[in-house]
Amino acid sequence: MFVSMAILLSLQAVVHIKPAKAKLPCTITSDKRSADCKGLRLDHVPITNLPASLEELDLSFNTIQVISKQDFFKLSHLRVLNLNYNNITLIVDDAFQGNIFLENLNLFNNSLTEIPFKALEPLKNLKVLEMSNNLYTQASLDASFLKFTELKVLSIGGSLVSILGSHDIYVLKNISLDKFAIKTGSGFKKYEPGYFSYLNTKNLWLDVAFDKKPDILPMILKDLANKTFDVLRFRNLFEFQYYTDKQDIFYGLRYVNTQLLTFYRGKFNEEVMRMALVNVEISSIKGLELLFIDFARSQNRTQGSSVTKLTLEKLVLSDISNPDIMRFDWSFTWLNHVRQFIVWNVNFNSVPCDSWQEMKSVELLDISNNQLRDSYIYNPLCDTTNTLNKLETFNVSRNRLTSLSDLASLTKDFVKLTTIDMSHNQLQYMGNHVCYWRQTITKVIAHHNILTSDSFKCLPTSVSFLDLSYSSLDQLDMDYFNKASNLTELLLSGNKIKFIPSGWRNPYLRTLALDGNSFGLVSMTSFKDMPSLRVLTAGNNPYHCICDLYTFIQETTNKGMVSITDWPDNYKCYHPEHLLNTMVSQYFPGHLTCNITLIIIISVSITAVVVFGLMLLCYIFHVPWYIKATYQIIRAKYRAHKEGSGQDVDYTFHAFISYSHVDADWVRNQLLPCLENSKPPYRLCIHERDFTPGKWIIDNIIENIEGSRKVIFVLSRNFVNSEWCNYELYFAQQRAIGKTFSDVILILKEPIDPTSLPSKYCKLKKMLNTKTYLEWPQQPTEQSFFWVQLRSVLGKPNITRQRTASRHSRLSSMRSVSMIELPQDQSSADTKGTDEDGHQINDQPSNRCQQTLRELA
Repeated sequence: MFVSMAILLSLQAVVHIKPAKAKLPCTITSDKRSADCKGLRLDHVPITNLPASLEELDLSFNTIQVISKQDFFKLSHLRVLNLNYNNITLIVDDAFQGNIFLENLNLFNNSLTEIPFKALEPLKNLKVLEMSNNLYTQASLDASFLKFTELKVLSIGGSLVSILGSHDIYVLKNISLDKFAIKTGSGFKKYEPGYFSYLNTKNLWLDVAFDKKPDILPMILKDLANKTFDVLRFRNLFEFQYYTDKQDIFYGLRYVNTQLLTFYRGKFNEEVMRMALVNVEISSIKGLELLFIDFARSQNRTQGSSVTKLTLEKLVLSDISNPDIMRFDWSFTWLNHVRQFIVWNVNFNSVPCDSWQEMKSVELLDISNNQLRDSYIYNPLCDTTNTLNKLETFNVSRNRLTSLSDLASLTKDFVKLTTIDMSHNQLQYMGNHVCYWRQTITKVIAHHNILTSDSFKCLPTSVSFLDLSYSSLDQLDMDYFNKASNLTELLLSGNKIKFIPSGWRNPYLRTLALDGNSFGLVSMTSFKDMPSLRVLTAGNNPYHCICDLYTFIQETTNKGMVSITDWPDNYKCYHPEHLLNTMVSQYFPGHLTCNITLIIIISVSITAVVVFGLMLLCYIFHVPWYIKATYQIIRAKYRAHKEGSGQDVDYTFHAFISYSHVDADWVRNQLLPCLENSKPPYRLCIHERDFTPGKWIIDNIIENIEGSRKVIFVLSRNFVNSEWCNYELYFAQQRAIGKTFSDVILILKEPIDPTSLPSKYCKLKKMLNTKTYLEWPQQPTEQSFFWVQLRSVLGKPNITRQRTASRHSRLSSMRSVSMIELPQDQSSADTKGTDEDGHQINDQPSNRCQQTLRELA
């Protein structure tokens, strides 16, 4: 039967569909030391495409059948060669002749019908040799293995091995292994005592099925007695059927010294498990793992054999098909002395109240990946007082928990709890219960949940490590962080945080992860209240590339006090649009743009220069004068409005006379006597007599023009060249706004061509072209008519408005000197004096003017 099965398996291994040629070449590293040809459907070694410098070559998961001499001969530096999961049936004797430095050779899961001793003989430096799961029928090693003194890991055997002889591995007696693995098939029928007597290894993996010969197990355990292992692992102890006999096949476990005993796969019923635990209970075994076990209840339960003194450092129940294993003897007494209790993927749906009472010695409780709901593990009716008093680490990750407050209530009696892992749940805080956490908790792992800002109200504040990554948080609660003052490491990756809040204060925080969120603004003030911060991860955010970000990055990277772990690859600009997807490391806005100090200095300097320039211009161009002029414009509009509405206006003078100092003789000798000595006399204003001493000249001009009914301009070439005459003309023009220049009288003392005037006298040009003016005749006979015309333009000399008393008396005294009556002595008419400028003046008007005045009188 077994021979036919072997032939069938051999045929299955050899007969295969011819694969298509590889579509992709091997991946070779840049230094040409490693090549990855895994899973390329290769049916031969592509040696022509491989560099001779290779040290590592992976040809696994292909369809290679034969290994020849030429396949690896040129790879003289090869140290690691993976040929597992191929269809190799033959390895020629000199296949590895050129690979004497080979240290790791993997031939696992091929179709070899015998161990290739000749081919392996040159490989004296082998440290790892994986040859199990092939098609040879015996696993006896020959003398060539005596030379493999460096060997550390060895796996042999296969599904067709049915006998383990006492001297099969005798050649390993002087080799100290780290791991030895032996595999037999379900047809295993014979074990010769002494097979393991010569074995010296730290880890022993037995893939041996005892379905048909369960009595072999005690023989093997007897050979292992008094040997010391780190790990003793049984795979598929009972592969196809449950053990139902009464013989205690695990009796030898009590004499085995191993740190960890593992049962991987296979069928375990309640009685088999009891047999194993009873013997482990009185052994020196420190750890027990039951992995992927097919557990079933026993119909006939043995009475009076409960496990109550199982003392283990670690008990692991993982991926077990039946959750009834949790209380295989209908109690939890077997957990009394377990320090680390781990239950993975068992899918139990309740935790009875008495289970908490039996776990008094547990320091680590891991019930992750079990689809637990709140009501499965938290029952308010359970009395958890004085239970789990030694528990320090509690892991409830990868379940279906939803209530933070229920979890807090569950752990309130865990007096030594320091670490809790509640990640990969659907936890949130409904706000319906007050959360009370033990102040002993220093580490909380709560990533991959559905948290909101309110959830911070139900988190322990005594933590130093907090992981809230990937929990849909959109904002942070600063009240919580102000209370959690001991926080040193905070992980907030993969949330939806839109901004870094101001005033975020954590004096002891050293590590902060904010990558994968939604904020875009970061500045020097963002983390200023975190003086201990040393590690920052903040990539993959939609950054606004502005000066604040640039300054923060430059200061942080240059000073080196804070290490940005994911810089620069994960930092890209999102805004503004023209910088979209630009690396932040390539964003350089310019020194002037972002240096606030420099901008302030430049701005202040420019402002100072502008202010100084304006002050200088004001000084040069008499800006106060222009301000006064604006004021006079307003007053002129007001006056024009009053005149237009029929209101009387009072004036101090009949006329203000504007003239050049060069024409002063004519004004004093001709104009003033003829007008001021008339009956009744005109009151005239001239600057050298009527201006108020001590006042600004501009103020005097404005005030006296405003105080005069008319303004007489004595025009000549000298007038055009006079700067002060220009000012007086300007103010007269402003005064005339709204009056069509009706109060302006132009006297041409000498002929002037309007087209010859400078451009700044545009208004004067207009008046000369559009307004009637008086011309001083050069012929004496014509001058009398000139005075008649001038008096007619001036109108009758009646002035009602008077100045203040002090000013009026001053002017009267001045006029008493200026207006001198004509003496009867005609000879005195030629008497002249000189003014303060040295100009000669007549003390009396001319005879012709006197005659004219008499005629007019």
